[in-house]
Amino acid sequence: MKPTRPRLGVNVDHVATLRQARQTIYPDPVSAAALAELAGADQITVHLREDRRHIQERDVRILRETVTTRLNLEMAATEEMLALALSVGPDMVTLVPEKREEQTTEGGLAVVENFATLQRYIERLRPSGAYISLFIDPDPDQIEASARLGVEIVELHTGDYCEAAAHFTNRLRPSRFALDVELQRLVEGAKRASNLGLVVAAGHGLNYKNVEAIAAIEPIEEFNIGHSIVAHAVFVGFERAVREMIEALEAGRARG
Repeated sequence: MKPTRPRLGVNVDHVATLRQARQTIYPDPVSAAALAELAGADQITVHLREDRRHIQERDVRILRETVTTRLNLEMAATEEMLALALSVGPDMVTLVPEKREEQTTEGGLAVVENFATLQRYIERLRPSGAYISLFIDPDPDQIEASARLGVEIVELHTGDYCEAAAHFTNRLRPSRFALDVELQRLVEGAKRASNLGLVVAAGHGLNYKNVEAIAAIEPIEEFNIGHSIVAHAVFVGFERAVREMIEALEAGRARG
């Protein structure tokens, strides 16, 4: 029997963003993670960035002790992050590209271009015991290179689709054709990855309106969503915000 929805990973980074804005001890991303799990989240996701703009190492270590579902650590492929992953032992590691000047992660990993370097890094990461995921664009070459690296999961970058959806909703360029092109890229990318034996996840820029079309893509088993949930929680509370995202995923999967 097929599941009623994909798994939801709630990213609590931007709870920490609010905290770090005033360098206080609140709001606590650990508390947010607990509320997300109570509301039905299947996974907690955090991105420990080099510049520590939101999540701190202490958060990751406490979450490792308190998360009862699955802890997904997003990180750049650096020596510092490798040591942390081996020390903390998250359930899952998602390797992402990272630049200090960007507001948020822009685009997927260049797996083809950095194949040998990533191969050596992943071999060293294996002793952590974590499932390994790569955050990539829905590009056939990047998907096939990821499969050759022997990772278990790929997370397809949905940012281009989300940008096209926002422009179309606001009657700006690009056109409906451009939106359909980005959606089809994700459909084809998800099918290709699944056919190669990879678990398929998706994330970046997804919100309560644009997520349904992506949730309808059956090969996608998991979503990692943060900013829109945290923003909505300001008005309705964290548990309700998570439950409403789960409802959106269920509605999208029913469409598929």
